[in-house]
Amino acid sequence: MIRTTDFKGRFIVLALLVFAICTFLFYQAPLSHHSSRTPQFGQQQSRTDGITSGAVLTGHAIAPKLGNATAKAELGRAAWKVLHTTFARFPEKPTDDEKEALRSYVYLFQRLYPCGECAEHFGKVLEKYPPQVSSRTAAAMWGCFVHNVVNKRLQKPEWDCAGLGDVYDCGCGDEPADSGKNAGD
Repeated sequence: MIRTTDFKGRFIVLALLVFAICTFLFYQAPLSHHSSRTPQFGQQQSRTDGITSGAVLTGHAIAPKLGNATAKAELGRAAWKVLHTTFARFPEKPTDDEKEALRSYVYLFQRLYPCGECAEHFGKVLEKYPPQVSSRTAAAMWGCFVHNVVNKRLQKPEWDCAGLGDVYDCGCGDEPADSGKNAGD
């Protein structure tokens, strides 16, 4: 039997993953024809179709304050799991397009995060410490660093960044798509 909290946690993680995929698919193509340089927090970059990409990536947090402390805590744990797992699965040698996709994802994740108050706080963290996307290692270490910045503000224990991969190992490995063998062989 699945406990209610397990179901809620899994639902939140699934919802965040679906959101991430949809966000990537929706924003990847329109932003990719611009310079790979993302505007700094608060700056705007004009586009010919009338949308301002800088404002899309770095505008205000959209959601209202989330008053339920239990929901806020569950959401936070699920969000960090999604982010750390995303960073752990990022290519070690990403293309410029992949770097821009991750950078955009982090900024959009912050803007659309369901806890508006949390999103505003994380926006300030991003302003001071922009996402590092040059490699899987850089992204994972940046993610751990900013997680510790947030934990320090919340007076929570800091993570040991050296062991982060063990905590957020999805178990999927880097197996080739077609190993030539069936799972039952």
